[in-house]
Amino acid sequence: MGIKFRLTVMNFLQYAIWGAYLTSMGSYLVGVGLASHIGIFYAMQGIVSLFMPAIVGIIADRWVPAQRLLGICHLLAALFMGAAGYYALATGEGVSFGVLFTLYSLSVAFYMPTIALSNSVAYCVLEGSGYDTVKSFPPIRVWGTVGFICSMLVCDAAGFQTTYMQFVQCAVLGLVLGVYAMTLPSCPVSRGGERKSLVEALGLRAFTLFKQRKMALFFIFSMLLGVSLQITNGFANPFITSFRDIPQFASTFGANHANALISLSQVSETLCILLIPFFLKRFGIKNVMLMAMLAWVLRFGLFGLGNPGPGVWMFILSMIVYGVAFDFFNISGSLFVNKETDVAIRSSAQGLFMIMTNGIGATIGTLGAQAVVNRFVYSQTDAEVMVAGWSTSWLIFAGYALVVALVFALVFRYRHDPKTVGDVR
Repeated sequence: MGIKFRLTVMNFLQYAIWGAYLTSMGSYLVGVGLASHIGIFYAMQGIVSLFMPAIVGIIADRWVPAQRLLGICHLLAALFMGAAGYYALATGEGVSFGVLFTLYSLSVAFYMPTIALSNSVAYCVLEGSGYDTVKSFPPIRVWGTVGFICSMLVCDAAGFQTTYMQFVQCAVLGLVLGVYAMTLPSCPVSRGGERKSLVEALGLRAFTLFKQRKMALFFIFSMLLGVSLQITNGFANPFITSFRDIPQFASTFGANHANALISLSQVSETLCILLIPFFLKRFGIKNVMLMAMLAWVLRFGLFGLGNPGPGVWMFILSMIVYGVAFDFFNISGSLFVNKETDVAIRSSAQGLFMIMTNGIGATIGTLGAQAVVNRFVYSQTDAEVMVAGWSTSWLIFAGYALVVALVFALVFRYRHDPKTVGDVR
């Protein structure tokens, strides 16, 4: 069996685990009376991302081969997610927030580091087999998104998106990958030589970049835009599913198969990656990131104006623009950091970019979005009033994204030179 195929299987399972619950957990929480806690469940992913990937990375660098540690982390994450599923099964609608959140948090704490760890394993194995990682890894990584989509669709088709079974699906996939990872070629550890401190691994040395006005503005706006990253993951499914309580939408495909509808976002994400080199060369990094910000405005605004009946085209268009919103910001931003920082702190700078976006920004975003949704949606009891509250909430999120985009356009200065764009490919 070829090594590329084996790594493809690894990536497929890596993101299939996440896809089992990431876009549907909110609907389950609504069903068991924990709607007001959706934000903290999703914020936990950002909180653990502030420190767990760095700690696990140090362990992989110094003591435990990366592929073995990948397997251990997945087995532990699966154990706690399976425990969450069993607890939900045993208690039915009497689920306690404290118990479920604790088990879920422990699972996420071990899962989130595996995203970076799986990349490290792929790079190590490809290099050890004589492959060029720049050419060989992207076609392997794209199967991770395929795995995410397939897992979402299985969750939808099996009727798991509003039940505890999504946790069980996640746990089973985690167990499979945990065992499978142990069979991958060994990655060496570095027991001597230069070692990164925890401060370096966390990317804290890169905070010196805040002395440069351009980089300070970039990281601040990265955090402000990072606020948008997890909002639809946490709230899109409960929003679309809520239309089932209104007779005129109760039998529509979208209201009953929200995950299938949302999966179009991941399809768009996969395709939009291919557009980035062209757009960077043609428009420059500032304009590409501005496009991402405006795409977030459309992403939220179309949710606020659409419905799963005659207005379903707005939902579909919202899914399509997601690829631009997510990829043009995350990938282009990462490329900007790579181009504008000294090689000595480049890895730390990338770590800082992740902290500002997926750590601080996404955590603030999900908790802030929860407060808005609690105010306009979950404070109501009538189904139609709740849907109207959802619309108001999405338009508030769109307004926020628009303000960030306008301020970014006015204050961020970056001169585009098409001749040097190759430096950031």
